[in-house]
Amino acid sequence: MSQTRRQSLFEAVFNIVVGFGINTALNFTVFPLFGWHISLQQNIELGVIYTVVSIARSYCLRRAFNRLHQVRMF
Repeated sequence: MSQTRRQSLFEAVFNIVVGFGINTALNFTVFPLFGWHISLQQNIELGVIYTVVSIARSYCLRRAFNRLHQVRMF
């Protein structure tokens, strides 16, 4: 059974929300090791940019693989 577009979008968004939390914590841990110090606001702004790109990427890849599955390539 294939996912609907809405299910694909929900999965992608949920995945990215979890990733956003991990990214925010990781930035505060890793950036100082390179001498980079950012504020919470800057961290969130970076996270938002990467989140939008990640949602689009995840959704597009999910739909592409769903389509390949429908034509039985995988």
